[in-house]
Amino acid sequence: MKKRIQFFFMVGWLGAVLLGSAGCGRSDEEKSLPPEAMAEHYVAMDKGGAPMTRQAMAAPGGGEPVMAGREVDKQRIIRDGRMGLKVNDLEAARLRVDSLVTAFDAYYANERYHDTDREATYNLSIRVPAGNFDALSTALEGGGVQVLYREMDARDVTEQFIDMETRLASMRIYLERYRELLRRANTVQEILEVENRIRQLQEEIDSTEGRLRYLKDRVDYSTLELMLTREKEFRFEPGDRDRFGEQLKQALHRGWNGTVDAVLFLFSIWPLWLLAAIVAILIWKRRKKSVRA
Repeated sequence: MKKRIQFFFMVGWLGAVLLGSAGCGRSDEEKSLPPEAMAEHYVAMDKGGAPMTRQAMAAPGGGEPVMAGREVDKQRIIRDGRMGLKVNDLEAARLRVDSLVTAFDAYYANERYHDTDREATYNLSIRVPAGNFDALSTALEGGGVQVLYREMDARDVTEQFIDMETRLASMRIYLERYRELLRRANTVQEILEVENRIRQLQEEIDSTEGRLRYLKDRVDYSTLELMLTREKEFRFEPGDRDRFGEQLKQALHRGWNGTVDAVLFLFSIWPLWLLAAIVAILIWKRRKKSVRA
């Protein structure tokens, strides 16, 4: 019984510490730890020892960082842009954009074409490697086009990257601890409890990995929303109409059908005519009596 109590206490303690690794209830010293040392900090707690301090982390043999060699100093920037170009020959401009997209290892994520009486427009969503983003946008402005608008945005997500990678490393460590506890479990209740913890932790790991992959894709490939437009000279072009004789026959036909429909409608409401006649007779008789009186 004592071993079982200790087992469940260890499972609950691991869960509480895991929640703390996500940022809940951290002490001031824990918050001051560098990201790569945070996971090792919790590993030391799991081994039954006291939480490792910054001095212990820095000391020789004080514990190998979980994410050693990671480029924590590398900035992660998401760059997006919007550009509108007015051209004289839309098809030639589209072919030129196609060649530039190929030359800069980019691809079309989406494209739309609109053609009206006033203008013809291509709306192109281009994904381009972040290193080629500036070169592509500069090349697009050449070729005798008129720049209608140009907007470029940059968003630093380095802190999000470090936070998610650190949390992911910490969760993977605790996943191994739970699997170790599963091998030690003796009863069905203990097995179910640890398996439930493992399932929850695995779902959180998969979710974090998905968000990290999406964020990495946004960093590695920038998005450029490009609009190519060509104005048209408006000309009124009347549509073709039928010959007068055909239109006259159609008008006579519609008029006759309308007259027939009206007569049939009047006959279809004969109960109303009958009711109106009865009411008129009653009113006439009443007036006649009042005159005699």
